[in-house]
Amino acid sequence: MILDEGNQSSVTTFIFLGFSEYPDLQAPLFLVFLTIYTVTLVGNLGIIVVISFHPKLHTPMHFFLSHLSLLDICCSSVFTPKLLEILVVEDRTISFKGCMVQFFFGCAFVITEMFMLAVMAYDRFVAVTNPLLYTVAMSHKLCILLVAGTYTCGGICSLTITYSLLELSFCGSNIINHFGCEYSAILSLSCSDRYFSQMTYLVISIFSETCSLLIILSSYVVIVVTIIQMPSTGGLQKAFSTCASHLIAITFSHGIILLLYCVPNSKSSWLLIKVATVFFTVVIPMLNPIIYSLRNKDVKEAVRSVINSKLLSQPI
Repeated sequence: MILDEGNQSSVTTFIFLGFSEYPDLQAPLFLVFLTIYTVTLVGNLGIIVVISFHPKLHTPMHFFLSHLSLLDICCSSVFTPKLLEILVVEDRTISFKGCMVQFFFGCAFVITEMFMLAVMAYDRFVAVTNPLLYTVAMSHKLCILLVAGTYTCGGICSLTITYSLLELSFCGSNIINHFGCEYSAILSLSCSDRYFSQMTYLVISIFSETCSLLIILSSYVVIVVTIIQMPSTGGLQKAFSTCASHLIAITFSHGIILLLYCVPNSKSSWLLIKVATVFFTVVIPMLNPIIYSLRNKDVKEAVRSVINSKLLSQPI
């Protein structure tokens, strides 16, 4: 809907195109995304519950894993319900305020997860390079401060970018060629000067991506050097196993983010942008519990003990 205010029109609602150019795929996509979302919720909630109630998992690494699972649930829940809705209903609208709220939370959770991955890399750095003093160096107070810092940075960065979007005028088309309120899709509809918003987005993107990647890469360079110098084969295998799963998740997450940064904002690239966004907001939150937690021996043992205790507690 577009309202006239004097000589200028103001957009009050947006319309998502989603994947409407593929009408035959609407039902199959709905079933696929619903299945993925269900697995995401069950998997990540399961990890949080197991870590919370199993004393053996009350370690810094698992504390960060539980927050990563929480972020995966939040990130997926920002976009997936609306994606499922527009695949099955004709009304694909969202209010302007609703769009800004969705963008704010989506952006906040994405940036927070980037910093959380950096914190987890630092945690592995301390664990591998200083194993005897690991629990002392990574105290509970420090872990809480690190997690609080990631959420604070994510919130401030997202709030700044959202403010830059609110300063824009939207007075032309209200059709978003996406399934959610993604930055480039919203920006393309603006009919005012976009320079301030683009510069804000660029600076914050470079800052968050550079800081998180520098921490991750420097941590893992030192980790690899330390692992190579380890005399014990058992310690070598355990360290490689733990770090490999972290690196797989980091490669997926940052690879897709860098892809979205590099893709030109043109009509020919919209499908690629939508597919990449689906992978980041829908698929990766499902994969992270498998990559990080279910490959972790302690987590698998905890899950097995919880299942066994439930089965044994059943009356015969």
